[in-house]
Amino acid sequence: MNARIEDYALIGDEQTAALVGRDGSIDWLCLPRFDSGACFARLLGDEDNGYWRIAPKGADTSTRRAYRPGTLVLDTEWETADGTVRVTDLMPQRERAPDVVRVVEGVSGRVTVRSTLRLRFDYGSIVPWMRRSDGHRVAVAGPDSAWLRSEPAVHTWGEHMGTHAEFTVAEGERVAFVLTWHPSHEPRPPLVDPYEALSSSVTDWRRWTSRCRYAGPHRDAVVRSLITLKALTYAPTGGIVAAPTTSLPEKLGGVRNWDYRYCWLRDSTLTLGALLSAGYHEEAAAWRDWLLRAVAGNPADLQIMYGVAGERRLSETELPWLSGFAGSTPVRTGNGAADQLQLDVYGEVMDSLALARASGLPSRPHMWALQCALMEFLQAQWRQPDEGLWEVRGGRRQFVHSKVMVWVAADRAVRTLEEHPGLKGDLEGWRRLREEVHREVCEKGYDPERNTFTQYYGSRELDAALLLIPRVGFLPPDDPRVVGTVDALRDDLGHGGFLRRYDTEGSAVDGLPDGEGVFLACSFWLADALHLTGRAKEARELFERLAGLVNDVGLLAEEYDPVGGCQLGNFPQAFSHIALVNTAMILFGDPGAGDTAG
Repeated sequence: MNARIEDYALIGDEQTAALVGRDGSIDWLCLPRFDSGACFARLLGDEDNGYWRIAPKGADTSTRRAYRPGTLVLDTEWETADGTVRVTDLMPQRERAPDVVRVVEGVSGRVTVRSTLRLRFDYGSIVPWMRRSDGHRVAVAGPDSAWLRSEPAVHTWGEHMGTHAEFTVAEGERVAFVLTWHPSHEPRPPLVDPYEALSSSVTDWRRWTSRCRYAGPHRDAVVRSLITLKALTYAPTGGIVAAPTTSLPEKLGGVRNWDYRYCWLRDSTLTLGALLSAGYHEEAAAWRDWLLRAVAGNPADLQIMYGVAGERRLSETELPWLSGFAGSTPVRTGNGAADQLQLDVYGEVMDSLALARASGLPSRPHMWALQCALMEFLQAQWRQPDEGLWEVRGGRRQFVHSKVMVWVAADRAVRTLEEHPGLKGDLEGWRRLREEVHREVCEKGYDPERNTFTQYYGSRELDAALLLIPRVGFLPPDDPRVVGTVDALRDDLGHGGFLRRYDTEGSAVDGLPDGEGVFLACSFWLADALHLTGRAKEARELFERLAGLVNDVGLLAEEYDPVGGCQLGNFPQAFSHIALVNTAMILFGDPGAGDTAG
């Protein structure tokens, strides 16, 4: 079992994704979508919960691995006493069915390789019935069916509830395995040519990455982050999941284990900004269109997250048969936070649509009518307490960041009408709302004694989301209250040179036991804020440290443990990679990337 979250690499086909360990084992894969049941769940349990390992017989961890430059095609190599072998993993763009392609190639000498496949549907709980058909191994259980074949064919046998193969490759020889899923009631889909799939995948990915217009320092990290965002996109709808995993812990052995295989509105403006700044207007338009479809309906029913196609029912359940990553339980699917009230999402939606309009993305019918409906709701409901950006489970409060984002919603609505006088709306009412919210936040959400904004009205606690105050235009970066807030956050929430979201030690705010790592997106926000407040050298030094946290193939989880030196939380995390792209743009590239009010 791979011992650390950062031991994994990602492959995917823009509808689902798999995690491949340093030992050559695929330990996580949900089929056919990101949010479907996993057929390999060893990541959150043990070998009995499903995995697929290909490696030299008797070998342990690989010698080296890397993505082919500009692609999501992974090469893993082992050097053994008998020679060197390479396994290339990918998931080609699907036509009908998802395929996992694994190509074994002899690099030198003669190496005996072993494949062990244990399919376990429904998150490792169901052992399928296996049979042979036309040279394939076929697994069937309920609605799921998977076909395994090799080219050229190698002998396979069943043992210990798994499918095994053992063969030898010499220098220049190749054996390709293909695992194909389809609904069990349908006929087998057309066979994919694994070698053609490999070649076309490399070509297609490199064509896509060549469009990246960022040319500053750490370009490789920026491109890898953009590839990761593309891999986390559900191509049929344009939705981008927060991560392809569930229940990877924010504290090893803890209970902060959540399902992130959904699309969060909190990410919307930052995602759009990253894609637009890097030159990916088509992907930005697809995300904007997903957003419009997802939030359509009664503004009172706006959710903080949705399924990849805009689904609203994301009921949270626990899977007691899984022991959790590093013993971190419970393992959860679904996310109860979908039912929370978070007023900030109204601001994020309004900000995203304003940014889309300003960037020249083609408008959509009823977009402005939807925005007017959102504003009508906010005018009536903005004084309510809510659960806030971080989805706390300790009760509603008057979170300062939520109120700032209400101001953002009003500000973007006002500015849209000022810039497009042909549109109709309550201009004077929205101006009054903007002024009223601004005045209240500055009076109730600011602590003059410490010269800092606070987490919620009247509190002594702080929140890293306050770093977004200058970015969204609520106050200018040189305002003493902004500078004071940045300094207070570094003093109170700094840990190991990075930043926590808020203080979980002894706090009742989130209603959970103490402890989590530093939050990587917030640490990137700190770099942004340092830059905006005139401390460019400190900002770049922090970015260098953050960029140094990526694993050997350039991926970031949600959090990091500075004491244990390991990544924490769901992986790879879109929010972290979005933040990396945006901060690189702010520090080294597009000067407007960090200003959503610009």
